[in-house]
Amino acid sequence: AVNVVESGGGSVQTGGSLRLSCAASRYSSLTYVGWFRHAPGKEREGVAASLLSSASTYSADSVEGRFTISRDTAKNTVYLQMNSLKPEDTAMYYCVAKSSFAWPLQKESYKYWGQGTQVTVSS
Repeated sequence: AVNVVESGGGSVQTGGSLRLSCAASRYSSLTYVGWFRHAPGKEREGVAASLLSSASTYSADSVEGRFTISRDTAKNTVYLQMNSLKPEDTAMYYCVAKSSFAWPLQKESYKYWGQGTQVTVSS
């Protein structure tokens, strides 16, 4: 099994920044590592994903230009840099991973999920 562990959540004011980290085991067996978020009363949303075999990344329209996904292969770690945060970014953020190639931001396609880290943005 693959384990993914998130860190780096917290509380910031509007316009602030946070960086989330995700350490994944069996990194070489994975195709995608990404981030989803879930806010109360809303659907779980794909935020960003990284195709580990290339430089390709995918981001939701709602975070395009503000969030950046990156990785450090030597550390088996994927990061989500979040800038210009808004109150609507408040959610539990989950690191996800999978070994298939389809649908980088489709939640049903991800087999491995972390426990989540809370991000709260106040106005």
